[in-house]
Amino acid sequence: MSSSPRIIAIVPCHNEEAAIAKVVTDLHETIPGIDVFVYDNCSTDRTAQAAAEAGAHVRYETEKGKGNVVRRAFADLDADIYLLIDGDDTYDVADAPAMIDTLLAGPFDHVLGVRRQVSDTAYRSGHESGNKFFNTMVSFAFRREVTDMLSGYRVFSRRFVKSFPALSREFEIETELTIHAVNARVPQTEVEVGFRDRAEGTESKLRTYHDGFRILGIFSQLLFHERPFLVTGVFAGILAALGLIFGVPVVVEYFQTGMVPRFPTAFLASALFILSGVFLLMGVLLNGQVKIRREASRLFYLRLPAPPVGVKSPRREPAIDRMSVKDGA
Repeated sequence: MSSSPRIIAIVPCHNEEAAIAKVVTDLHETIPGIDVFVYDNCSTDRTAQAAAEAGAHVRYETEKGKGNVVRRAFADLDADIYLLIDGDDTYDVADAPAMIDTLLAGPFDHVLGVRRQVSDTAYRSGHESGNKFFNTMVSFAFRREVTDMLSGYRVFSRRFVKSFPALSREFEIETELTIHAVNARVPQTEVEVGFRDRAEGTESKLRTYHDGFRILGIFSQLLFHERPFLVTGVFAGILAALGLIFGVPVVVEYFQTGMVPRFPTAFLASALFILSGVFLLMGVLLNGQVKIRREASRLFYLRLPAPPVGVKSPRREPAIDRMSVKDGA
């Protein structure tokens, strides 16, 4: 492994003409030698031209959606360290060296940039509460604390990128990245990063309720995909509880009178208990399949080299003074 790891930045963009040049310039000035790849995602303004003039490698993704950009970039680009950052200039690029050095010092496979508001209006209305809600759900379901699962500012190792399936199409990609990291139990940690208002002349592409429901949908799919026994167990418990509610009075009446006058209720209770057993059996079978899939995924992950240890990233100024110490290794 080279003493100076290759670092690339992946910058998804859709109509970010007003901000992208500053993001590219800041990346080059903060991390000398970094290769910045701007992926123009169906822009109708001069985003691509502005990025190229600032010194970025410009590529195009015609399938609209941030998830499609990340999927394409992870497949196309080869490096030791990958920095993912939005092109709207809301994230503080000055925090990138601390994130990279943190990954190398671990070594970690995933460093999450936890947003610290620089201004009171950085979060749009409803976004902060929605983010906290999803953080709580993921932390509970996957038994790993997550502080900012919807952050778009992250650093990855090569083995994380090349073992990540990338199935999402739009803004659900952050949810998929977070759940993949916590469920695969890759070495990861968090670093606090600055988060500010969007550059003047730009507007957010997020739609609060629409994208919120999409994130909830992908979370539900991933939960069933990764924790099937938990999901089927909940349904089995509900069905068993309903079976008891309907069945206990019938059993009590039978012991009191020796008769079962309410046959429909008795049949309903029996059917509910049978369905509960079916859900439990389905959970056991699916859980076995998940275990096999995880073992195969882990073996593929282990075939890739770990990030170089003890190497410092190139930088303009010393860093790791803003580092959080939330270690999830």
